Amino acid sequence: MIIIRPAEPRDLDALVLGNAELARETEDTLLDQAVLRAGIAALLADPAKGWYLVAEVDGQVVGQIMLTFEWSDWRNGCLGWLQSVWVAPDHRRQGVFSALLAGLIERARAADIVGLRLYVEEHNTRAQEVYRRHGFAAAGYLVYHRDGPL
Repeated sequence: MIIIRPAEPRDLDALVLGNAELARETEDTLLDQAVLRAGIAALLADPAKGWYLVAEVDGQVVGQIMLTFEWSDWRNGCLGWLQSVWVAPDHRRQGVFSALLAGLIERARAADIVGLRLYVEEHNTRAQEVYRRHGFAAAGYLVYHRDGPL
């Protein structure tokens, strides 16, 4: 049975592991563990930054999803950005992501989120197909970034 619940400080180690594995799998990137841990802890301590949901099976965290916020003046409401989506390899294709997304949508509706967005690595076609099956479509935007210090 999959249990979806808000992440708590006790989930910090599992979230660090999930994010580190996500970066390694999708972008072949090794994240600075101290920075990652501090970033996750900061979000867990401040719901204004966003929130995580975790999926548990037999008391073990096997998946995660994070939502952060972007104000949209065009929509006069907040868009939610799905981030840090990860499911442990031995629990994939077992409904964990679907359960996480359903929990996120339920909570987003209650928070008056007016739309959901996500970004996906351009070569990660497997993830793109999963998102399409769940009602997401390419938005027609390219994402640019500029890392700091700014």
